Amino acid sequence: MSAMAKAHVQPNSDRRFWIGVASRSHVQIGVKCSFIQLGHGKKAPLQKLHAGDGLAMYSPRTDYPDGEVLQSFTAIGVVTSGEIYQVEMSSGFRPFRLDLQFHKCREAPIRPLIDELSFIKNKTHWGAAFRFGQLEIPALDFKIIAKAMGCNALDNI
Repeated sequence: MSAMAKAHVQPNSDRRFWIGVASRSHVQIGVKCSFIQLGHGKKAPLQKLHAGDGLAMYSPRTDYPDGEVLQSFTAIGVVTSGEIYQVEMSSGFRPFRLDLQFHKCREAPIRPLIDELSFIKNKTHWGAAFRFGQLEIPALDFKIIAKAMGCNALDNI
């Protein structure tokens, strides 16, 4: 059985859980093509993720940089191979990517979840938790987010 299959069948104590931050429009491109880019295509944020890790995408806005305020989780999935690769999007822009298996879900506004999420230490200034574009979160917080998104595929984490 592959590592990915095991990740879906039983809990894995080596799994880690993450939130990535990107506009909804950027997340939707990634979902359509089964990849993520973090930090505007930087390699370093992706190097922290490994096959089997869970990732929820948080979108502060609909579009970057000036879209409407959204403040919702917009996609959730599991890292597949963990292999980072680079693509040529335009002359001089070669972002790094990582493949994900996204799961069917609905968007979930963050505000109703703030009190439940342990990684948000300051419930008044909760947006500060997302300022670096990526953060590791406890498995229980990931479950809370997955449940709010209606994602049953991740019930076994």
